[in-house]
Amino acid sequence: MHDILTRLFEMTAFGGITFKIVIMWVIAFVLLYLGIKKGYEPLLLVPIGFGVLLANFPFAEMGIVSADLIELPGHRYKNLFEIAHDYGILNFLYYSLIKTGFLPPIIFMGVGALTDFGPMLRNLRLAFFGAAAQIGIFSVLIVSMLLGFNIKEAASLGIIGGADGPTAIYTTIKLAPHLLGPIAIAAYSYMALVPVIIPLVANLFMSKNEFKINMKEMDKLYPSKHQIKNLRTVKIIFPIAMGTVVAIFVPSSVPLLGMLLFGNLVKEIGTSTNRLSEAATGPIMNTATIFLGLSVGATMTSEVFLTSKTLGIVVGGFIAFAISITGGIFAVKLYNLFAKKKINPLIGATGLSAVPMASRVANELALKHDSKNHILQYCMASNISGVIGSAVAAGVLISLV
Repeated sequence: MHDILTRLFEMTAFGGITFKIVIMWVIAFVLLYLGIKKGYEPLLLVPIGFGVLLANFPFAEMGIVSADLIELPGHRYKNLFEIAHDYGILNFLYYSLIKTGFLPPIIFMGVGALTDFGPMLRNLRLAFFGAAAQIGIFSVLIVSMLLGFNIKEAASLGIIGGADGPTAIYTTIKLAPHLLGPIAIAAYSYMALVPVIIPLVANLFMSKNEFKINMKEMDKLYPSKHQIKNLRTVKIIFPIAMGTVVAIFVPSSVPLLGMLLFGNLVKEIGTSTNRLSEAATGPIMNTATIFLGLSVGATMTSEVFLTSKTLGIVVGGFIAFAISITGGIFAVKLYNLFAKKKINPLIGATGLSAVPMASRVANELALKHDSKNHILQYCMASNISGVIGSAVAAGVLISLV
C-alpha cells in the first residue's frame, strides 16, 4: 500500500512546486485578471498569461527550453520534428514561428489592414510628432547600457518605448532572444496601461490652457493652404511610395513596415482585394495572435523570469514609455513657441504605436477640460505616424547593433 501511495504522489506535481513556481503562477493570474476582468489588451494578455501558466506547471515540460539545448555540433540545430518530439508543442511553435521572426510581420500585416492613414495624410505636419515620441527608445537604450545591459539587450529594452508589442518582440528576437518573455510582458502591459500612463504624464507636464487648445478653432483661424483633392488615390499611392523610400534608407525595417504597408494597400484598393484584407484582419491575424501569445508566455519560466534583469526591464520599460510620451508633449510645446497656429500637446502624447487607444485617451482628456474640444482625428495623425516611426526605429537599431 505504501508503494502505491508513493507512486501516486510521484505521479502528481506536488513534489515540484516551489516558491518560485508559485510566484510565476501569481504573475500568470494577474495577467489573466487584467485581460479578463479589466479588459486590458485581452487578445494578447489572455494567451500570454495562460502561456506563463502552462510553462510553470511542474513536470508538464511546456516551457520554452534554451537554444543551447537545440543547438548541435557544427552550429547546426535540431529539426522541427526533433524539437516537437523532445520538447513538446510550444517549443515547436516557438522555434518555427517566433524564433524565425515569422509572426510579428504577419500581425503587422493585419494591423495595416485595420489602419486608415487618412487622418495622417490630411494633417502631415502633425505626423512629425510621432517621430518625436520615439525619443524614449534611444534615451533608455543609453541609460540601460550605463546600468550594465549590453548594447543588444539595451536596444531591446528601449524599443518598449515605441509602445508596439510586435515591434518589441521582433527586435528582441533579433537582438536578445533570452529576454523575449519579460520584454513582451512589459511591452503589452504598458500598452494596456495607456489609459493610466498618458493622463499621468500629461497632467504632470501640461497646463490647463494647453489642455484647452481647440484644434478645430485653430483650423478656422488659420485654414490650411493645401487640400488633398483625391484622398482615395493618395491613400493607395502612399503605402507603395512610403515602402519604397523606407526600404532604400532603412532596409532592415522592411519585414515589419513592408507588411504593415501591404496590409494597408489591400484595404485601400477596395472591392477587388477585399478578400485579402478580410483574411489579413480575420483568421490570419487571430491565429497568429494566439500562437504568439502562448509561445511568448511559455518563455517565462521561473528560471528565466525571476532575475534582477527582469526587474530592470519592467522599470526600464515604464521609463521608456513615459519618456516617449513626454518627448511628444515637449516637441509640441517647442513648436508652439514659434507658431501662430497652436497645437494641443496631447497630440504629441499620442505619438506612440498604441493605435487607437492612445488617441481615444487623449481625446477624453481634452473633452474633460472642454466638452467641445474633439481632437481625436488630429491625435490619430500623430498616433498612426508612431506606428511607422517605431518600425523604422526598430530597423535602425537592428542595423546598427
